[in-house]
Amino acid sequence: MSTAPAESSLRQRFGRIRQATLALAAPLSPEDLMMQSMPDASPGKWHLAHTTWFFEQFVLARHPGYVPRHPDWMVLFNSYYQSVGPMHARPRRGVLSRPSLAEVLDYRRFVDDAVGELLEVGDDPGLPALVELGLNHEQQHQELLLTDIKHALWSNPLRPAYRTESGIHSSSSPPLRFLTGSAGVVAIGHAGDGFAFDSETPRHRVLLPPHALANRLVTNAEFLAFVHDGGYREPGLWLSDGWAVVQAEGWQRPLYWQDDLAGEFTLGGVQPLDPDAPVCHLSYFEADAFARWAGARLPTEAEWEASAAVLPVQGNLQEQARLHPQAASPGDGLLQMFGDAWEWTASPYVSYPGFRPLPGSLGEYNGKFMNGQWVLRGGSCVTPCDHVRASYRNFFPPHARWQFSGIRLGKDV
Repeated sequence: MSTAPAESSLRQRFGRIRQATLALAAPLSPEDLMMQSMPDASPGKWHLAHTTWFFEQFVLARHPGYVPRHPDWMVLFNSYYQSVGPMHARPRRGVLSRPSLAEVLDYRRFVDDAVGELLEVGDDPGLPALVELGLNHEQQHQELLLTDIKHALWSNPLRPAYRTESGIHSSSSPPLRFLTGSAGVVAIGHAGDGFAFDSETPRHRVLLPPHALANRLVTNAEFLAFVHDGGYREPGLWLSDGWAVVQAEGWQRPLYWQDDLAGEFTLGGVQPLDPDAPVCHLSYFEADAFARWAGARLPTEAEWEASAAVLPVQGNLQEQARLHPQAASPGDGLLQMFGDAWEWTASPYVSYPGFRPLPGSLGEYNGKFMNGQWVLRGGSCVTPCDHVRASYRNFFPPHARWQFSGIRLGKDV
């Protein structure tokens, strides 16, 4: 079980989360932090710098007369905010050998001190909301730092480990069964005073037909049966675009599974495939094909949220430090709703009725990506506990599989 730490001030939370990013990067060498193994991933050094750029750009630079610490870096470490200026091309972040790692860490210290001083003074009423957004942005990049380095290390024929511990604790998974979900008119979307991204709002009502959700995530053993049954060779199971990707990329198994289907690459190196652990690193296309093969479907995000909203946020999250999905513990209700693996839903990432993006440049954070993406829910084994909630909407394109993404089945009743 994971619980968020209690903190007395936003400045204390700022320090903890910024330090947590450094702790995740600590096992990595400067060479590791330089790697970019594919265009969708970024080097660890870039994550360290970009999250710092975010605070400099949106917190420090809002004060009249502020001069950036390194003006040229404002281009290097901008991600996609067109309205604040140019940016270095995303697929070429791995060529940025300069600035050095030491210079980037010095940059982080400078910005941390400057933001800390503003928080200590506390005379800017708009500051807390901006800092909180920056901290949640940083936690997203903590996940990305781990998923990106996992892909980079896997791309090395030596299959080196991020850390020596395996992170896997084998146990038997409870039998799969379906539990009836809420039907009728329900409210979804963020409610209350806590933090939420703009894409989680506004809260609104939806009509849910009678349905059921699986009590746990799909396991490696269950997905292995799909593989052995020729699931990757049967076009009738796949969406048209998914089948095209399977053919073009030669997919025959989940990302990181070994050729012999007996092992998988983890942040602890190559480990035996645990049959009871949740299958992960699947694309939306693979999740959808498996659900069809299993005689089920993927849940909608509204079905998922209506069931998750009454549950505490606890599970195999980043604070557990296992950094790999674990078999579900015994229980009578819905299990693994938070943590282990992000759960693909059948819902496209589109705006809620009445959606309004954040004002100004921060309006680019979410809204402009509401095209061609699919929603995932629940967090994963690398998601911080205090970063996820029932209304949280993660999103990726349907072919993406380097994230810790898995499957919970749903069905009509």
